[in-house]
Amino acid sequence: MKVPKEYYDEIFEFRGTWDEPSSCGLKIRQHDGKTYVVVTELYQENPGTSITYAGRKLADQICEAKGIDPATMVYIECAPDTNSKLSFYDEEYFEVDFDADLQHKYHQLDPERVKAVLGA
Repeated sequence: MKVPKEYYDEIFEFRGTWDEPSSCGLKIRQHDGKTYVVVTELYQENPGTSITYAGRKLADQICEAKGIDPATMVYIECAPDTNSKLSFYDEEYFEVDFDADLQHKYHQLDPERVKAVLGA
């Protein structure tokens, strides 16, 4: 189950749980005065922690490595379409608010919003 390269511009290596070597797909876009950081789950291509479990730790590492101000960052997790027959491998994008309670932490983005951000 290989993730198509159209989902990311680069592979970002990060320290996952217990500093386990991990990787994700990464796109960074500027749109409406904000920095959109889109991290993509790589499934079997990731030797370590998933992007969802890494969460804020991953976001902090990206900000540090790329010189991004966390105050202007919008963090988006992407579950890419892998052409699987299983519906939980369909493409989905979620904006993550690390300061929200669990019920409001993830907000699924509609395709028009994703296109506006990634087309920037």
